[in-house]
Amino acid sequence: MKLADVGDIEDAMEKAVESTHRSFNTIRTGRANASLLDKISVEYYGTPTPLKSLANISVPEASTLLIQPYDRSTLSPIEKAISLSDVGLVPNNDGQVIRLNIPPLTSERRQEFVKIAHKYAEEGRVSVRNIRRDGMDFVKKQEKSGDISEDESRDLQDTIQKLTDKYIAKVDEALAEKEKDITTV
Repeated sequence: MKLADVGDIEDAMEKAVESTHRSFNTIRTGRANASLLDKISVEYYGTPTPLKSLANISVPEASTLLIQPYDRSTLSPIEKAISLSDVGLVPNNDGQVIRLNIPPLTSERRQEFVKIAHKYAEEGRVSVRNIRRDGMDFVKKQEKSGDISEDESRDLQDTIQKLTDKYIAKVDEALAEKEKDITTV
């Protein structure tokens, strides 16, 4: 990745944090949330297709997800994809729609989800650190080639480090929030 300036570095770090947020949204918290099904792909005419492009997903109640396929012939493949996924929900197919009842989480299951959230947060931190490393390398190469002075290089490196600290703090903040969501009964 070639990062031309501090603005590019900040944009890349922002995207890493957004990606971490999206990962957090796929973790169940005991309440129905359509984003739980974001990572599910359905085999549709031999092609893995995202579930949300094959069906309307709604939340009629706090503990129920309703999946209404645009094409009824996809009911069975959707049901199969949900059963095989790691969301841990049992689909109920009535021939028209699929209902997913979200059971209350046990304390053991909550702890598993907290561990998964920690894993996603660490992946986010690693992404931010990789962006920092790429930015620092770019600045050092510019200094070595004489494009910028030693002082400018040091200032840019300090700025990149401050951005890194800021975005890692955002990941930690998001983790704390998700952990609270998961452990709240």
